Amino acid sequence: MADFVHLHVHTEYSLLDGLSKIPKLVTQAKLLGMKSLAMTDHGSLYGAIKFYKECKEEGINPIVGCEMYVAKRSLYDKEAGKDNENFHLTVLASDFEGYQNLIKLVTISHLEGFYYRPRVDKEILSKYSKGLIALW
Repeated sequence: MADFVHLHVHTEYSLLDGLSKIPKLVTQAKLLGMKSLAMTDHGSLYGAIKFYKECKEEGINPIVGCEMYVAKRSLYDKEAGKDNENFHLTVLASDFEGYQNLIKLVTISHLEGFYYRPRVDKEILSKYSKGLIALW
């Protein structure tokens, strides 16, 4: 099990979807002998710093990510019946530049793309893609 890495994990910061408390999640990963663990909450990075610190304290490599909502059209399109549907894309930061780009994307999704949920689109993902790994 030590070589297995969970790359899609929701914490209590994944509103209405996650249940795992970060300290217990990291402790369980350590007990199972895992060397790395990802956090990919829905549309947010609220728990990223806590997750990072907990993982580092336990000797686990933290992988910070986010399960983003991607608009079918532009993130600026907000027409009822057309733009309330979206799909999920799990995005992981592979380095510090990726983490910074992930922060930019999440911020844009909340401030500019929010329509029912915080959304990005393919154009903005492309603009801030350096250092990111997308899981389709």
